[in-house]
Amino acid sequence: MSDNESKRRAEAAVFVSSANLPQDAVTIGGYDFNNGIDLHALLQTYKTTGFQATNFGSAVEEINKMIAKRAVPLNEDLKDDFLEEDPFLKKRTNCTIFLGYTSNMVSSGVRDNIRFLVEHKMIDCIVTTAGGVEEDLIKCLAPTYLGDFSLNGKQLRDKGLNRIGNLLVPNENYCSFENWVTPILDQLHEEQKTQNVIWSPSKIITRLGQAINDPKSILYWAAKNHIPVFSPALIDGSLGDMIFFHSFKRAGLIIDLVQDIRRLNSIALKAIHSGMIIIGGSIVKHHICNANLMRNGADYAVFINTGQEFDGSDSGARPDEAVSWGKIKKDATPIKIYADASLVFPLLVAETFAKHHFQTK
Repeated sequence: MSDNESKRRAEAAVFVSSANLPQDAVTIGGYDFNNGIDLHALLQTYKTTGFQATNFGSAVEEINKMIAKRAVPLNEDLKDDFLEEDPFLKKRTNCTIFLGYTSNMVSSGVRDNIRFLVEHKMIDCIVTTAGGVEEDLIKCLAPTYLGDFSLNGKQLRDKGLNRIGNLLVPNENYCSFENWVTPILDQLHEEQKTQNVIWSPSKIITRLGQAINDPKSILYWAAKNHIPVFSPALIDGSLGDMIFFHSFKRAGLIIDLVQDIRRLNSIALKAIHSGMIIIGGSIVKHHICNANLMRNGADYAVFINTGQEFDGSDSGARPDEAVSWGKIKKDATPIKIYADASLVFPLLVAETFAKHHFQTK
């Protein structure tokens, strides 16, 4: 083959003709710091930056749709729902927003972003893990400290320090928690015996939020604002340890899960429109999605996690898998951000809920 022929073949392989893109095709571009430092303008350019930045921009749009729909006044023909005896089941807004998060978010400073949303009644229903409950309460009793991912586990164990990523929680924090929570467990058991109260996780969490009486707490504001907090695995953590120890002193405390699945699914069924914001995966993600299956899918959805779909776990599944189950509506525009939520969620709140809150105020 001659050199000229080789050149023509190489050029034909390299310079394949391009198809014409649509006229409305988005051009990639980022923020120009020659314009100064403007956080809002910077975040607005995420939509055209590409990769997960573009997913962030799409998530901002999806959450703003929830907020806009939520702001629409309820129709008069829905007023009978306000006669509902259970405050958790009352229709509050035109779009019921479910917020889910795993315990590490509460261990981290993301707790304060979540508390802001609950304090100002920006969401309607929470699902979290046992750690998402107890870490909020423990932080009211004693602080969590910054450590390092590389700290030696054996040495930390000898010092009575527990590591959560690069955070440190002294064992003394859990001792303080036991001293605080044990009398409350006594009260729950006594009311079960004398008043025939059958406790569910959400009812226990409301009582704990009332008892902590600390405005730094997510659960304090949830109890104050009648926002239900569900934790289907309530005993899978320190709180479960305390219930275990308490059972030797005073056996027979009943925690009824059936009440809560009826409560949670009823909230979804009664929702006029429904939005899901889920940080992390596991039981939190599935529990909210499954509740929305009861209404043939959520209207809006934003997932934030680092999970991949290739092991078949729901934790890493893309929103489209939830569409196949009827957990997200077929005509919805859900988005997943593949990122560490400690980086992403504060910025997401800043561009959506916080911006709307202060503009309205």
